[in-house]
Amino acid sequence: MPTLLPILPTRLKQQPRHVRPAWHVETLLLACCTWWVLACNLPFFAAALAGRPIDEAGTWAFLVALAAGLVALHALVLAPLVLVAPMTRPMLLALVIVGGVSAHFMAGLGLYLDPAMLRNVLHTDAAEARELWSWSLLAHLALYGGPPALLLLRTPLHQLSLHRAVLQRVAFMLLMAGTVVALTLALYSPLAGLMRNHKDLRYLINPAAPLWSFTQALREQHKEQAATLHPLGVDAHPGERTRARAAGQDKPLLVVMVVGETARAANWGLSGYARQTTPQLARQAAAADSTLINVQAMQACGTSTEVSLPCMFMPVGRRDYDESRIRGSESLLHVLARAGVGVTWLDNQSGCKGVCAGLPQQHTLAMGVGALCANGRCLDEALLHDLPSRVRQAHGTQLLVLHMLGSHGPSYFRRYPAQHAVFQPECLHDELRRCSPADIVNAYDNSLHYTDALLARLTTMLADASGHVDSAMLYVSDHGESLGENGLYLHGLPWALAPQVQKQVPMVMWASSGFPAAAGIDWSCLRRRATTGAAPSHDHLFHSLLSLLDVHTTLHDPAWDLAHGCLQPAAH
Repeated sequence: MPTLLPILPTRLKQQPRHVRPAWHVETLLLACCTWWVLACNLPFFAAALAGRPIDEAGTWAFLVALAAGLVALHALVLAPLVLVAPMTRPMLLALVIVGGVSAHFMAGLGLYLDPAMLRNVLHTDAAEARELWSWSLLAHLALYGGPPALLLLRTPLHQLSLHRAVLQRVAFMLLMAGTVVALTLALYSPLAGLMRNHKDLRYLINPAAPLWSFTQALREQHKEQAATLHPLGVDAHPGERTRARAAGQDKPLLVVMVVGETARAANWGLSGYARQTTPQLARQAAAADSTLINVQAMQACGTSTEVSLPCMFMPVGRRDYDESRIRGSESLLHVLARAGVGVTWLDNQSGCKGVCAGLPQQHTLAMGVGALCANGRCLDEALLHDLPSRVRQAHGTQLLVLHMLGSHGPSYFRRYPAQHAVFQPECLHDELRRCSPADIVNAYDNSLHYTDALLARLTTMLADASGHVDSAMLYVSDHGESLGENGLYLHGLPWALAPQVQKQVPMVMWASSGFPAAAGIDWSCLRRRATTGAAPSHDHLFHSLLSLLDVHTTLHDPAWDLAHGCLQPAAH
């Protein structure tokens, strides 16, 4: 006994003063899932409880059961991914970041994280990512991610043998699966009605929605990269006028298609907006001999560039939407090129989304217009930098596509130079929540004011070159934008949920004095067709451009051609 006395104090001194109890991996996983459901799913619960009286016991019972079911579902899905203790912390810490960031954008901007939105994230360039970064995002991440991160970093875990860990995990998963099944059966009637009437509600479940959508987006991207584009319009051939121009018998014909970004019809001055955001185009439209045609509200094919851009260059778009067919096929530009039209794509954004694959293309950052560019972004004027020389070199039939940065949010104030800041005060923050609704609208309207000036300058340049080339300009935006209405900002909501301001876009057409005769189009007839009756949609673009450029293919559908009935036969 005396020989042990010197040893005991030594051993006692070696023990830490505060020993934290070790947790099982399943306990830690369940704690994290509970935190995510309760702290990071407020938009989901708000949408799920919409229309339910908050003072009724049944509403609270539904809320508690729904929350418990989500906790069990998350735990069930994640349990196989953290089978052994060393995998637990890195995996769950990554999900803490995903959940915190997702909650910030869901709650702050009203976003739904569906696969289309995650495709946008995958294709976001560095300049766009910088504009979405903010101190409030860091603060939000610290608030919503800090507690579970501390728990993960400071909690010791039981070290179990692989055999025991597997048995314990299987039992845990069976328990979670039983909980999910039991709660689903208990909530079947209200839950079935909720998910049937609001299918997109699942894209608010955090972090399950961003994880699933990200996986789907990656899978689709990999499939597209591995696949060969399906040929489109293999029978395309030039009409008589196109052949004559190719032979040098007639003056060159040039159509400049300007693809706008995030311009919504509701704020377009030419379409009756309360303030004049398009003064220069309005002056052109008021001229006695004006050829300018304004379509007040065209229906977009989607609510994001990732969806709309490929769709608007296909023969069948929103009316029979098939994403896999659209992304796996060549576009209108390939059909035109096959028929001998010279096609060039100039980009001031994040690419053509496969629309111009294999065709001549150039980005403004590579055009040597440094004075118009800063921090990886260029003002849209850069698209016009080489236009005079392109017009002089035009031959045959040409299509030039200009892809604008336009009114891309959230940093509307970065889209225009100071002289176009005509509506004041303007929002000068990348984070829209820091600005008043009026200031956000002012900055957005200033970006449209700049787009107006750019289009007016383009038509003037084309008119000045009318001695050398017959030309036309077609401007259409890819989708609209939410500016805070009903708590929604930016764009990209699922089609069924998106407000009209994200779906309705402006379209403007203009022609030089010689273009109607050169293209064989009765311009007055085209004006009537485009501005009366049912509003056109992106679905009209494919077929109308075939007529404007005199290209023939069995894909052409006269019912969707704005120029149908306005074409004149070529002179022999």
